[in-house]
Amino acid sequence: MLEKLRLDGKVTIVTGGGRGLGREMARSLSEAGADVVIASRTAAQLEATADFIAEATGRRPVCIPTNVQRSAECDALVNATLERFGKLDIMVNNAGIGDRRGAGSSIWDLSDEDWLDSIEVNLFSTFYCSRAATRHMKERGEGGAILNVASGLGMRASVNSLAYGAAKAGVIALTKTTAGQLAGEGIRANCIVPGFLTQAPPQSDEARERIRTRGLFNPALRLGEAWEMGPLAVFLCSDASSYITGEIFVIDGGGLAGGIAPMGHTAGGPSNG
Repeated sequence: MLEKLRLDGKVTIVTGGGRGLGREMARSLSEAGADVVIASRTAAQLEATADFIAEATGRRPVCIPTNVQRSAECDALVNATLERFGKLDIMVNNAGIGDRRGAGSSIWDLSDEDWLDSIEVNLFSTFYCSRAATRHMKERGEGGAILNVASGLGMRASVNSLAYGAAKAGVIALTKTTAGQLAGEGIRANCIVPGFLTQAPPQSDEARERIRTRGLFNPALRLGEAWEMGPLAVFLCSDASSYITGEIFVIDGGGLAGGIAPMGHTAGGPSNG
């Protein structure tokens, strides 16, 4: 059974792979045996992450600086991977960022430029990279896997993240429609919805006690850690999930299931925090 989780001989691209959740997924995919390409805009960040993964796994990922807001650069990313490895088996669309511009804006104040900036990073990039990757996968005829990363804000309202929430809801819908279109080609598409994951050192004792006693974040009474994304990503990219496509996997300690919404309300009523 454990052999089904191995990714030996598989070639994988991870966008947004220079830090945070992308870095941890890239590390886990590398540990599972995949040849990994990491992409982000910052070359220095990519190289530092490649060093980190090489030290942790003995396998150094290939770094390809890419602005995934640009369709041509997404095509170039896939083409460079094909030139290096001759194939592409797995596309992990992790690149994304919150409302860098226009955060907290009301709908009547949000400019076209701020709206488009968030939509391009969080939704367009997933489409561009999926299109380039699946074109090759279809022509090759040996199937493949697409793994997208969305957000709980695409499933629950947040008044401060209008464009980001809309983009991430679009990623969820794109995952489902992509899966439906490509099932006959042997190409699977699934989506991870992370929430309540920390990429920083453990929180203060006071914050942890607040979570434990009041359950303000989730029923698990703790924050998740970035590394916990890795095993889920490996599963969804491996043959262990060969009959799974078009599905959304929430990893948030039960927050959404428990009724917690990012607007500051819990199932029991408004929170005081």
